[in-house]
Amino acid sequence: MGGGGQQTESGEPAKGDRGGLGGGRGGSAVYTWEEVQRHSHRGDQWLVIDRKVYNVTQWVKRHPGGIRVISHFAGEDATEAFSAFHPDPNFVRKFLKPLLIGALAPTEPSQDQGKNAALVQDFQALRDHVEREGLLRARPLFFSLYLGHILLLEALALGLLWVWGTSWSLTLLCSLMLATSQSQAGWLQHDFGHLSVFKKSSWNHILQKFVIGHLKGASANWWNHRHFQHHAKPNVFSKDPDINSLHVFVLGDKQPVEYGIKKLKYMPYHHQHKYFFLIGPPLLIPVYFHIQILRAMFLRRDWVDLAWSMTFYLRFFCCYYPFFGFFGSVALISFVRFLESHWFVWVTQMNHLPMEMDHERRQDWLTMQLSATCNIEQSPFNDWFSGHLNFQIEHHLFPTMPRHNYHLVAPLVRALCEKHGVPYQVKTMQQGLTDVVRSLKKSGDLWLDAYLHK
Repeated sequence: MGGGGQQTESGEPAKGDRGGLGGGRGGSAVYTWEEVQRHSHRGDQWLVIDRKVYNVTQWVKRHPGGIRVISHFAGEDATEAFSAFHPDPNFVRKFLKPLLIGALAPTEPSQDQGKNAALVQDFQALRDHVEREGLLRARPLFFSLYLGHILLLEALALGLLWVWGTSWSLTLLCSLMLATSQSQAGWLQHDFGHLSVFKKSSWNHILQKFVIGHLKGASANWWNHRHFQHHAKPNVFSKDPDINSLHVFVLGDKQPVEYGIKKLKYMPYHHQHKYFFLIGPPLLIPVYFHIQILRAMFLRRDWVDLAWSMTFYLRFFCCYYPFFGFFGSVALISFVRFLESHWFVWVTQMNHLPMEMDHERRQDWLTMQLSATCNIEQSPFNDWFSGHLNFQIEHHLFPTMPRHNYHLVAPLVRALCEKHGVPYQVKTMQQGLTDVVRSLKKSGDLWLDAYLHK
Protein backbone atom coordinates (compact mmCIF):
# COMPACT_ATOMS: atom_id res chain seq x y z
CA MET A 1 0.00 0.00 0.00
CA GLY A 2 0.94 3.65 0.02
CA GLY A 3 1.17 5.31 -3.35
CA GLY A 4 0.87 2.21 -5.50
CA GLY A 5 -2.58 3.19 -6.75
CA GLN A 6 -4.36 -0.01 -5.69
CA GLN A 7 -8.15 0.14 -5.97
CA THR A 8 -11.17 -1.53 -4.42
CA GLU A 9 -13.76 -3.33 -6.50
CA SER A 10 -15.82 -0.12 -6.63
CA GLY A 11 -12.93 1.69 -8.29
CA GLU A 12 -12.14 3.92 -5.27
CA PRO A 13 -8.58 4.13 -3.93
CA ALA A 14 -8.03 1.63 -1.14
CA LYS A 15 -7.64 2.93 2.41
CA GLY A 16 -3.94 3.55 2.98
CA ASP A 17 -3.28 4.28 -0.72
CA ARG A 18 -5.05 7.58 -1.14
CA GLY A 19 -2.02 9.53 0.04
CA GLY A 20 0.20 8.82 -2.93
CA LEU A 21 3.71 10.23 -3.14
CA GLY A 22 2.77 13.86 -3.19
CA GLY A 23 0.07 14.17 -0.56
CA GLY A 24 -2.83 13.02 -2.68
CA ARG A 25 -6.12 14.72 -1.93
CA GLY A 26 -4.63 17.29 0.36
CA GLY A 27 -3.69 14.60 2.87
CA SER A 28 -7.27 13.52 3.48
CA ALA A 29 -6.58 9.78 3.62
CA VAL A 30 -6.67 7.82 6.89
CA TYR A 31 -4.31 5.05 7.88
CA THR A 32 -3.81 2.43 10.53
CA TRP A 33 -0.54 1.91 12.37
CA GLU A 34 -0.15 -1.39 10.55
CA GLU A 35 -0.26 0.42 7.22
CA VAL A 36 2.23 3.08 8.33
CA GLN A 37 4.66 0.45 9.63
CA ARG A 38 4.84 -1.20 6.21
CA HIS A 39 6.59 1.90 4.88
CA SER A 40 9.82 1.57 6.82
CA HIS A 41 12.25 0.59 4.10
CA ARG A 42 14.85 2.42 2.09
CA GLY A 43 13.03 4.06 -0.80
CA ASP A 44 9.66 3.92 0.97
CA GLN A 45 9.48 5.81 4.25
CA TRP A 46 6.50 7.19 6.13
CA LEU A 47 6.33 8.55 9.64
CA VAL A 48 3.76 10.03 12.02
CA ILE A 49 3.94 13.39 13.80
CA ASP A 50 1.00 14.51 15.96
CA ARG A 51 -1.21 11.85 14.35
CA LYS A 52 -0.50 13.18 10.86
CA VAL A 53 1.11 10.82 8.35
CA TYR A 54 3.97 12.07 6.15
CA ASN A 55 5.71 10.48 3.21
CA VAL A 56 9.36 11.49 3.67
CA THR A 57 10.82 9.16 1.05
CA GLN A 58 12.27 11.97 -1.05
CA TRP A 59 12.67 14.53 1.74
CA VAL A 60 15.20 12.40 3.64
CA LYS A 61 17.83 13.30 1.06
CA ARG A 62 17.41 17.00 1.87
CA HIS A 63 16.90 16.70 5.62
CA PRO A 64 19.31 19.19 7.30
CA GLY A 65 20.00 16.74 10.12
CA GLY A 66 21.10 14.04 7.68
CA ILE A 67 19.40 11.25 5.79
CA ARG A 68 19.89 8.59 8.43
CA VAL A 69 18.46 10.24 11.53
CA ILE A 70 15.04 10.75 9.97
CA SER A 71 15.16 7.32 8.32
CA HIS A 72 15.55 5.73 11.75
CA PHE A 73 11.93 6.70 12.48
CA ALA A 74 10.46 5.36 9.25
CA GLY A 75 7.22 3.50 9.99
CA GLU A 76 7.09 4.96 13.50
CA ASP A 77 5.63 7.75 15.59
CA ALA A 78 8.29 10.50 15.43
CA THR A 79 6.33 13.10 17.46
CA GLU A 80 8.60 13.12 20.51
CA ALA A 81 11.81 13.13 18.48
CA PHE A 82 10.45 15.95 16.31
CA SER A 83 9.74 18.06 19.41
CA ALA A 84 13.11 17.24 20.97
CA PHE A 85 15.27 18.15 17.98
CA HIS A 86 13.54 21.29 16.68
CA PRO A 87 13.57 24.44 18.86
CA ASP A 88 11.08 26.09 16.49
CA PRO A 89 8.71 23.31 15.36
CA ASN A 90 6.26 25.73 13.75
CA PHE A 91 8.97 26.86 11.34
CA VAL A 92 9.78 23.26 10.43
CA ARG A 93 6.13 22.31 9.87
CA LYS A 94 5.95 24.42 6.72
CA PHE A 95 8.49 22.04 5.19
CA LEU A 96 6.36 19.09 6.30
CA LYS A 97 3.15 20.41 4.74
CA PRO A 98 3.89 19.23 1.16
CA LEU A 99 4.76 15.79 2.56
CA LEU A 100 1.41 15.30 4.30
CA ILE A 101 -0.52 12.32 2.94
CA GLY A 102 -3.17 11.84 5.61
CA ALA A 103 -3.77 11.09 9.26
CA LEU A 104 -4.24 8.19 11.60
CA ALA A 105 -7.73 6.76 11.64
CA PRO A 106 -9.80 8.05 14.59
CA THR A 107 -9.90 4.53 16.03
CA GLU A 108 -6.08 4.32 16.14
CA PRO A 109 -4.17 5.20 19.33
CA SER A 110 -1.80 8.17 19.25
CA GLN A 111 1.18 6.00 20.20
CA ASP A 112 2.46 3.05 18.20
CA GLN A 113 3.74 -0.33 19.38
CA GLY A 114 1.73 -0.30 22.60
CA LYS A 115 3.67 2.54 24.21
CA ASN A 116 2.55 3.77 27.62
CA ALA A 117 0.17 6.60 26.74
CA ALA A 118 0.12 7.97 30.30
CA LEU A 119 3.92 8.20 30.38
CA VAL A 120 4.03 9.91 26.98
CA GLN A 121 1.41 12.42 28.09
CA ASP A 122 3.17 13.13 31.38
CA PHE A 123 6.47 13.72 29.61
CA GLN A 124 4.76 16.10 27.18
CA ALA A 125 3.33 17.95 30.17
CA LEU A 126 6.85 18.19 31.60
CA ARG A 127 8.13 19.54 28.30
CA ASP A 128 5.35 22.14 28.24
CA HIS A 129 6.33 23.17 31.79
CA VAL A 130 9.99 23.44 30.77
CA GLU A 131 9.07 25.74 27.88
CA ARG A 132 6.82 27.91 30.04
CA GLU A 133 9.54 28.32 32.67
CA GLY A 134 12.02 29.47 30.03
CA LEU A 135 14.43 26.59 30.63
CA LEU A 136 15.07 26.29 26.90
CA ARG A 137 16.43 29.85 26.76
CA ALA A 138 20.18 30.33 27.05
CA ARG A 139 22.16 32.91 29.02
CA PRO A 140 24.55 34.55 26.53
CA LEU A 141 26.98 35.56 29.28
CA PHE A 142 27.51 31.91 30.28
CA PHE A 143 28.55 30.86 26.79
CA SER A 144 30.58 34.04 26.21
CA LEU A 145 32.64 33.32 29.32
CA TYR A 146 32.96 29.69 28.30
CA LEU A 147 34.33 30.63 24.88
CA GLY A 148 36.57 33.20 26.58
CA HIS A 149 38.23 30.62 28.82
CA ILE A 150 38.95 28.43 25.78
CA LEU A 151 40.61 31.31 23.90
CA LEU A 152 42.53 32.24 27.05
CA LEU A 153 43.94 28.74 27.36
CA GLU A 154 45.04 28.86 23.70
CA ALA A 155 46.76 32.21 24.25
CA LEU A 156 48.46 31.11 27.49
CA ALA A 157 49.78 27.92 25.88
CA LEU A 158 51.44 29.93 23.12
CA GLY A 159 52.58 32.63 25.55
CA LEU A 160 54.42 30.05 27.67
CA LEU A 161 56.67 29.21 24.76
CA TRP A 162 57.25 32.82 23.76
CA VAL A 163 58.30 33.88 27.25
CA TRP A 164 60.05 30.84 28.74
CA GLY A 165 61.10 28.72 25.78
CA THR A 166 60.59 25.11 24.70
CA SER A 167 61.99 22.96 27.47
CA TRP A 168 60.45 19.51 27.92
CA SER A 169 58.50 20.58 30.99
CA LEU A 170 57.10 23.71 29.34
CA THR A 171 56.24 21.81 26.17
CA LEU A 172 54.37 19.26 28.26
CA LEU A 173 52.51 22.03 30.11
CA CYS A 174 51.67 23.66 26.76
CA SER A 175 50.33 20.31 25.51
CA LEU A 176 48.13 19.89 28.58
CA MET A 177 46.70 23.39 28.16
CA LEU A 178 46.01 22.80 24.47
CA ALA A 179 44.37 19.43 25.21
CA THR A 180 42.17 21.17 27.78
CA SER A 181 41.16 23.91 25.34
CA GLN A 182 40.47 21.31 22.64
CA SER A 183 38.28 19.24 24.95
CA GLN A 184 36.36 22.25 26.19
CA ALA A 185 35.92 23.50 22.62
CA GLY A 186 34.47 20.08 21.83
CA TRP A 187 31.82 20.51 24.51
CA LEU A 188 31.08 24.05 23.30
CA GLN A 189 30.64 23.12 19.64
CA HIS A 190 28.30 20.40 20.89
CA ASP A 191 26.11 23.14 22.42
CA PHE A 192 25.98 25.06 19.15
CA GLY A 193 25.30 21.86 17.20
CA HIS A 194 22.19 21.24 19.29
CA LEU A 195 20.95 24.79 18.63
CA SER A 196 20.90 25.43 22.36
CA VAL A 197 22.65 28.83 22.50
CA PHE A 198 20.98 31.26 20.09
CA LYS A 199 17.32 31.58 19.14
CA LYS A 200 18.28 31.88 15.47
CA SER A 201 19.52 28.57 14.10
CA SER A 202 21.82 30.33 11.63
CA TRP A 203 23.86 31.87 14.46
CA ASN A 204 24.28 28.47 16.10
CA HIS A 205 25.45 27.01 12.79
CA ILE A 206 27.98 29.79 12.21
CA LEU A 207 29.44 29.60 15.72
CA GLN A 208 29.60 25.81 15.56
CA LYS A 209 31.61 25.98 12.33
CA PHE A 210 33.95 28.50 13.97
CA VAL A 211 34.48 26.41 17.11
CA ILE A 212 34.69 22.92 15.61
CA GLY A 213 36.31 24.12 12.38
CA HIS A 214 38.68 26.94 13.30
CA LEU A 215 39.36 26.01 16.92
CA LYS A 216 39.45 22.21 16.44
CA GLY A 217 40.04 21.44 12.76
CA ALA A 218 37.01 19.15 12.36
CA SER A 219 33.71 19.19 10.44
CA ALA A 220 30.40 20.45 11.82
CA ASN A 221 28.30 18.50 9.32
CA TRP A 222 30.18 15.28 10.03
CA TRP A 223 29.62 15.71 13.76
CA ASN A 224 25.96 16.63 13.48
CA HIS A 225 24.97 13.83 11.10
CA ARG A 226 26.70 11.33 13.34
CA HIS A 227 25.66 12.75 16.69
CA PHE A 228 21.97 13.27 15.89
CA GLN A 229 21.68 9.56 15.12
CA HIS A 230 23.09 8.81 18.56
CA HIS A 231 20.46 11.04 20.17
CA ALA A 232 17.64 9.66 18.05
CA LYS A 233 18.33 6.01 18.88
CA PRO A 234 20.91 5.74 21.69
CA ASN A 235 22.44 2.30 22.18
CA VAL A 236 20.35 0.80 19.35
CA PHE A 237 22.43 -1.48 17.15
CA SER A 238 22.71 -0.43 13.49
CA LYS A 239 21.21 2.98 14.32
CA ASP A 240 23.53 4.52 16.92
CA PRO A 241 26.97 5.03 15.31
CA ASP A 242 28.56 5.40 18.76
CA ILE A 243 28.15 1.66 19.36
CA ASN A 244 29.29 0.64 15.89
CA SER A 245 32.52 -0.95 17.08
CA LEU A 246 33.48 -2.43 13.69
CA HIS A 247 33.92 -5.92 15.23
CA VAL A 248 36.68 -4.59 17.51
CA PHE A 249 34.48 -4.82 20.61
CA VAL A 250 31.29 -6.65 21.51
CA LEU A 251 28.96 -4.54 23.62
CA GLY A 252 26.01 -5.03 25.92
CA ASP A 253 24.45 -8.37 26.84
CA LYS A 254 22.98 -9.48 23.50
CA GLN A 255 25.61 -8.72 20.87
CA PRO A 256 28.30 -10.86 22.58
CA VAL A 257 25.97 -13.86 22.70
CA GLU A 258 25.00 -13.36 19.04
CA TYR A 259 28.66 -13.25 18.02
CA GLY A 260 29.48 -16.26 20.20
CA ILE A 261 26.69 -18.42 18.80
CA LYS A 262 27.81 -17.56 15.27
CA LYS A 263 31.42 -18.39 16.26
CA LEU A 264 32.60 -14.93 15.26
CA LYS A 265 36.04 -14.13 16.64
CA TYR A 266 37.44 -11.03 14.94
CA MET A 267 39.24 -10.23 18.21
CA PRO A 268 39.86 -12.07 21.48
CA TYR A 269 36.81 -10.45 23.02
CA HIS A 270 37.30 -12.01 26.44
CA HIS A 271 40.35 -9.72 26.69
CA GLN A 272 38.63 -6.59 25.34
CA HIS A 273 38.62 -4.88 28.74
CA LYS A 274 42.42 -5.00 28.51
CA TYR A 275 43.07 -4.03 24.89
CA PHE A 276 40.51 -1.24 25.23
CA PHE A 277 43.25 0.77 26.96
CA LEU A 278 45.52 0.32 23.93
CA ILE A 279 43.17 0.94 20.99
CA GLY A 280 40.19 2.74 22.52
CA PRO A 281 40.98 6.04 24.26
CA PRO A 282 44.41 6.53 22.61
CA LEU A 283 43.29 6.13 19.00
CA LEU A 284 39.67 7.26 18.65
CA ILE A 285 40.30 10.94 17.85
CA PRO A 286 43.87 10.86 16.43
CA VAL A 287 43.20 7.96 14.04
CA TYR A 288 39.59 6.86 13.60
CA PHE A 289 37.84 10.24 13.84
CA HIS A 290 40.57 11.96 11.81
CA ILE A 291 40.18 9.51 8.93
CA GLN A 292 36.39 9.60 9.15
CA ILE A 293 36.26 13.41 9.09
CA LEU A 294 38.48 13.71 6.02
CA ARG A 295 36.58 10.96 4.24
CA ALA A 296 33.20 12.56 5.00
CA MET A 297 34.25 16.01 3.81
CA PHE A 298 35.68 14.74 0.52
CA LEU A 299 32.94 12.21 -0.27
CA ARG A 300 30.20 14.77 0.47
CA ARG A 301 32.21 17.53 -1.22
CA ASP A 302 31.75 19.61 1.87
CA TRP A 303 34.20 22.31 0.86
CA VAL A 304 32.88 24.82 3.42
CA ASP A 305 33.73 22.57 6.37
CA LEU A 306 37.03 21.65 4.72
CA ALA A 307 37.94 25.33 4.43
CA TRP A 308 37.05 25.93 8.08
CA SER A 309 39.18 22.99 9.21
CA MET A 310 42.12 24.16 7.10
CA THR A 311 42.08 27.50 8.92
CA PHE A 312 42.81 25.60 12.14
CA TYR A 313 45.88 23.88 10.73
CA LEU A 314 47.10 27.09 9.07
CA ARG A 315 46.82 28.94 12.37
CA PHE A 316 48.39 26.11 14.35
CA PHE A 317 51.44 25.78 12.12
CA CYS A 318 51.90 29.55 11.92
CA CYS A 319 51.96 29.67 15.72
CA TYR A 320 54.11 26.64 16.49
CA TYR A 321 56.37 26.18 13.45
CA PRO A 322 58.83 28.85 14.74
CA PHE A 323 59.32 26.80 17.92
CA PHE A 324 59.22 23.19 16.74
CA GLY A 325 59.53 23.17 12.96
CA PHE A 326 57.17 21.17 10.74
CA PHE A 327 57.68 17.68 12.15
CA GLY A 328 57.82 18.97 15.72
CA SER A 329 54.51 20.76 15.21
CA VAL A 330 52.98 17.57 13.80
CA ALA A 331 54.23 15.71 16.88
CA LEU A 332 52.76 18.38 19.15
CA ILE A 333 49.26 18.30 17.63
CA SER A 334 49.34 14.49 17.57
CA PHE A 335 50.17 14.39 21.28
CA VAL A 336 47.44 16.92 22.03
CA ARG A 337 44.93 14.77 20.11
CA PHE A 338 46.15 11.73 22.04
CA LEU A 339 45.43 13.46 25.36
CA GLU A 340 42.11 14.88 24.19
CA SER A 341 41.01 11.47 22.95
CA HIS A 342 41.37 9.95 26.42
CA TRP A 343 39.32 12.78 27.90
CA PHE A 344 36.59 12.46 25.26
CA VAL A 345 36.27 8.67 25.38
CA TRP A 346 36.02 8.32 29.14
CA VAL A 347 33.49 11.16 29.51
CA THR A 348 31.23 9.98 26.69
CA GLN A 349 31.40 6.26 27.45
CA MET A 350 30.75 6.35 31.19
CA ASN A 351 27.19 7.57 30.50
CA HIS A 352 26.29 4.98 27.85
CA LEU A 353 28.58 1.96 27.59
CA PRO A 354 27.45 0.28 30.85
CA MET A 355 23.77 0.80 29.99
CA GLU A 356 21.32 -1.37 28.01
CA MET A 357 22.11 -2.05 24.36
CA ASP A 358 19.66 -3.75 22.08
CA HIS A 359 18.16 -3.90 18.63
CA GLU A 360 15.24 -1.62 17.77
CA ARG A 361 12.45 -1.85 20.35
CA ARG A 362 10.43 1.25 19.40
CA GLN A 363 10.09 2.60 22.93
CA ASP A 364 8.70 5.96 23.96
CA TRP A 365 11.22 8.81 24.17
CA LEU A 366 11.72 8.86 27.95
CA THR A 367 12.01 5.09 28.37
CA MET A 368 14.40 4.78 25.43
CA GLN A 369 16.69 7.55 26.65
CA LEU A 370 16.71 6.42 30.30
CA SER A 371 17.51 2.80 29.41
CA ALA A 372 20.59 3.97 27.48
CA THR A 373 21.75 6.81 29.71
CA CYS A 374 22.89 7.55 33.25
CA ASN A 375 24.08 10.63 35.12
CA ILE A 376 27.27 11.40 37.02
CA GLU A 377 27.04 13.29 40.30
CA GLN A 378 26.99 17.07 40.09
CA SER A 379 29.95 19.12 41.28
CA PRO A 380 31.63 22.23 39.85
CA PHE A 381 34.51 20.07 38.61
CA ASN A 382 32.29 17.36 37.11
CA ASP A 383 30.20 20.01 35.36
CA TRP A 384 33.27 21.64 33.83
CA PHE A 385 35.20 18.45 33.11
CA SER A 386 32.31 16.83 31.22
CA GLY A 387 30.84 19.94 29.64
CA HIS A 388 27.76 19.34 31.84
CA LEU A 389 27.30 15.93 30.20
CA ASN A 390 27.27 14.50 33.70
CA PHE A 391 23.59 15.45 33.26
CA GLN A 392 23.39 13.10 30.31
CA ILE A 393 19.78 12.09 31.07
CA GLU A 394 18.47 15.64 30.93
CA HIS A 395 20.59 16.39 27.87
CA HIS A 396 19.15 13.41 26.00
CA LEU A 397 15.57 14.21 26.98
CA PHE A 398 15.93 17.89 26.05
CA PRO A 399 18.83 18.14 23.55
CA THR A 400 18.12 21.80 22.72
CA MET A 401 18.19 22.86 26.39
CA PRO A 402 21.20 25.06 27.32
CA ARG A 403 23.44 23.10 29.64
CA HIS A 404 23.31 25.58 32.53
CA ASN A 405 19.65 24.62 33.07
CA TYR A 406 20.10 20.85 33.36
CA HIS A 407 20.32 20.95 37.15
CA LEU A 408 17.01 22.83 37.31
CA VAL A 409 15.04 20.23 35.35
CA ALA A 410 16.78 17.19 36.86
CA PRO A 411 14.53 16.95 39.97
CA LEU A 412 11.43 17.11 37.75
CA VAL A 413 12.74 14.34 35.52
CA ARG A 414 13.61 12.20 38.51
CA ALA A 415 10.11 12.65 39.96
CA LEU A 416 8.51 11.65 36.64
CA CYS A 417 10.70 8.55 36.46
CA GLU A 418 9.76 7.56 40.01
CA LYS A 419 6.08 7.99 39.20
CA HIS A 420 6.28 5.56 36.27
CA GLY A 421 8.89 3.18 37.65
CA VAL A 422 11.60 4.13 35.14
CA PRO A 423 15.13 3.67 36.59
CA TYR A 424 17.04 6.95 36.98
CA GLN A 425 20.70 6.17 37.62
CA VAL A 426 23.22 8.58 39.15
CA LYS A 427 26.82 7.46 39.74
CA THR A 428 29.98 8.92 41.15
CA MET A 429 32.66 9.81 38.62
CA GLN A 430 34.81 6.94 39.88
CA GLN A 431 31.96 4.45 39.56
CA GLY A 432 31.14 5.69 36.07
CA LEU A 433 34.72 5.22 34.88
CA THR A 434 35.04 1.83 36.56
CA ASP A 435 31.77 0.62 35.03
CA VAL A 436 33.17 1.19 31.53
CA VAL A 437 35.83 -1.45 32.09
CA ARG A 438 33.48 -3.70 34.07
CA SER A 439 30.89 -3.69 31.27
CA LEU A 440 33.54 -4.55 28.66
CA LYS A 441 34.69 -7.49 30.77
CA LYS A 442 31.13 -8.70 31.31
CA SER A 443 30.40 -8.57 27.58
CA GLY A 444 33.63 -10.39 26.79
CA ASP A 445 32.79 -13.16 29.27
CA LEU A 446 29.31 -13.53 27.73
CA TRP A 447 30.90 -13.90 24.30
CA LEU A 448 33.38 -16.52 25.49
CA ASP A 449 30.65 -18.58 27.18
CA ALA A 450 28.47 -18.50 24.04
CA TYR A 451 31.44 -19.19 21.78
CA LEU A 452 32.49 -22.29 23.76
CA HIS A 453 29.17 -23.70 24.88
CA LYS A 454 26.33 -22.60 22.58
